[in-house]
Amino acid sequence: MERRMPVATHWGSFEAVVDAGRLVRIEPRGDDPAPSPIGPGMVTAAEDSARILRPAVRKGWLDGLPRAGDTARGSDAFVEVGWDEALTLVSDELRRVRAQHGDSAVFGGSYGWASAGGFHNAQSQLQRFLALGGGYTDSRNTYSTAALEVVLPHVIGGAPWSYQSRMPMWDEIAESCELVVAFGGLALKNSQINPGGLARHQTRDLQRKCREAGVRFVNVSPIRSDTAGFLDAEWLPVVPNTDTALMLGIAHTMLVNDWHDEDFLTRCCEGFDRFTPYLTGDADGIAKNADWAARITGIHRDTITDLARRLSAQRSLVMVNYAVQRADHGEQPIWMSVVLAAMAGSLGRPGCGWGAGYATMDATGVAPGRPPVASMPQAANPVTDFIPVARIADTLLEPGTTIDYDGRRLTLPDLRLIYWCGGNPFHHHQDLHRLTRAWQRPDTVVVHEAWWNTTAKFADIVLPVATSLERDDFAAGFSDPHLVAMPKVREPAGQARTDHRIFAALAARLGYEHAFTQGRCEIEWVRHLYTRTRADLGDDAALPDFDDFWQRARGVELPSLGGPFPGSFAALRADPQRFPLTTPSGRIEIFSEKIDSFGYDDCTGHPAWFEPVEWLRAGLASRFPLHLISNQPASRLHSQYDNGGHSLKSKIHGREPVTINPQDAAARGIDDGVIVRVFNDRGSCLAGAILSDAVMPGVVQLSTGAWWDPAQPGRSGTLDRHGNPNTLTGDRGCSRLSQGPSAHSALVDVEAYDGPLEEVLAFTPPHLEH
Repeated sequence: MERRMPVATHWGSFEAVVDAGRLVRIEPRGDDPAPSPIGPGMVTAAEDSARILRPAVRKGWLDGLPRAGDTARGSDAFVEVGWDEALTLVSDELRRVRAQHGDSAVFGGSYGWASAGGFHNAQSQLQRFLALGGGYTDSRNTYSTAALEVVLPHVIGGAPWSYQSRMPMWDEIAESCELVVAFGGLALKNSQINPGGLARHQTRDLQRKCREAGVRFVNVSPIRSDTAGFLDAEWLPVVPNTDTALMLGIAHTMLVNDWHDEDFLTRCCEGFDRFTPYLTGDADGIAKNADWAARITGIHRDTITDLARRLSAQRSLVMVNYAVQRADHGEQPIWMSVVLAAMAGSLGRPGCGWGAGYATMDATGVAPGRPPVASMPQAANPVTDFIPVARIADTLLEPGTTIDYDGRRLTLPDLRLIYWCGGNPFHHHQDLHRLTRAWQRPDTVVVHEAWWNTTAKFADIVLPVATSLERDDFAAGFSDPHLVAMPKVREPAGQARTDHRIFAALAARLGYEHAFTQGRCEIEWVRHLYTRTRADLGDDAALPDFDDFWQRARGVELPSLGGPFPGSFAALRADPQRFPLTTPSGRIEIFSEKIDSFGYDDCTGHPAWFEPVEWLRAGLASRFPLHLISNQPASRLHSQYDNGGHSLKSKIHGREPVTINPQDAAARGIDDGVIVRVFNDRGSCLAGAILSDAVMPGVVQLSTGAWWDPAQPGRSGTLDRHGNPNTLTGDRGCSRLSQGPSAHSALVDVEAYDGPLEEVLAFTPPHLEH
């Protein structure tokens, strides 16, 4: 007999239809106005052949081959073992590495979205376990927004993510704004998701409300579809990586025409007088005027002039998306976008000014935040060492090297054991062949995974974990004012266990089980965290008791957070003396004395144009004349559920689709739907061609997240059969300030592929011995 159960995921809330313990289908909730198609596609992946059903150990590692530098990692067979043996191997190896090399030799590599749930958060579970065991080397910042996270606190103060509550919400934009200029676009596909879980999708209807209210949109992006069709956006196809130059050209035009907000710049900003000599060219002899910007960006000077006039004359909002800062000198468009908004005269006015990451997830611009929800308590990490998140390959290849990071000199630690739980570095990281070579360096790699994806295949010890459908939890999304129960829909596949159960068993072997579990089983933890949240929120929330909550398929709503929030631009505009920011000057830092004091030649004391290492005007473009945009996919979340039904349906002959402008395709004899080879000196991959003028000439778009399937992993230039763009992207920090990834600064070429079309093995398990 069929029964329905609530399911909460990063891409929305659904209903699972279960019959005799078997997952039959997943359906959208009736109250979700824009349900994601990713959810129903989870069914095909629940029991597919890629599920990891038993603990497994890499054969060479188990046989005692030299563990450091063993190049078989990623191509070796695995031996399936029992849980007792697997847990003993992991606990013994943790003891050995800590005793011989110190606690900093253990890397707590849990980066990524993992799966939704307030308790079963992979990063929280792993870091609590490792911290209680002596400590670990951590990573800092995110692949998504590293440059933004580092530079914004210098410019506008506050915590790295505090801007989310300080920028206009969509309702305010609809009510008070006239013009939105979106650098990097507003791709609606990205708003399918929300970290931690999501009750209902609201971004689409909120954007539509803005357009119906008369708000005009300008899409500054190489891709026309980076805004929804119903917005009727004006498209400015900008040369990739030149957003900063365009903003400078607009700013210069404002300045020379006296269109800028002198009062706000004087009262609420610091250092405009030190920035203007650069803008006018008095400092370097190059005026950053509209003609200069047009030559760099491909946007006509008259268009730049008109945009400057409109931004100044209308109630305007400057938006900048995350994609523009995942590039060489990625801090600059973020910093310059704040300066441009300050000059335009709308910063701090209702529904106007500046914001970042709109439509990146169904949270940004939807609500300024939600009340705190209790989560797994964290233990202090005794190890102070950390690395910038995107410098993992550098750390493995060059331990002991010193690098710059946000005014500090960091010494890269000697990592001997990588413990990865809840993420996929072979999705997030750039130049995957270089990562493969780096991945051979540590003694041991332990991975928790549900499927035999690339990260699992590159591990030494693989522990099978339950999915979010196979455990009890509750969802609490970022800024989403809902709590949604997540009762277990089905039993874990094979011998899979939850991350928490695995860590509890390891903690027992290492002598600190009670400190880790605090004597609670998993459902007791879920109940405890909900009950603590209910008590902390008190009568204002009026949340039901846990048993009542657990039966509510639609969840419960939390009270709204009211402003003004710390660092409010409106408060700053009204009274900068009474409501200063937490920057050194208390104001918006157009010129930062602190950043200037670092002495970086690739990130100076004010926003500036730095020529990217790889872009369409670089010398390398003579060999690789197409700029690769590796943006987020519409068919999955990062690499999650690439084996799900929705993602699989998007493939072309089993390969990831790549979008090419018809002019570029014609010049290469490429027809729609054929298999092509995308290549540069770092690697090559196969993809299925889609011809569309929604991508400007000179640009190709290949989304991230296809499980990497290299013919010869680690050998630069070798073919990836499946279409992962990070086989092509460069592994270099965007600057010495943030050391963030520069994935969107990559040049490639494309050709029709006439070689043998080998089978895609991305979803095929490695050879398993028993």
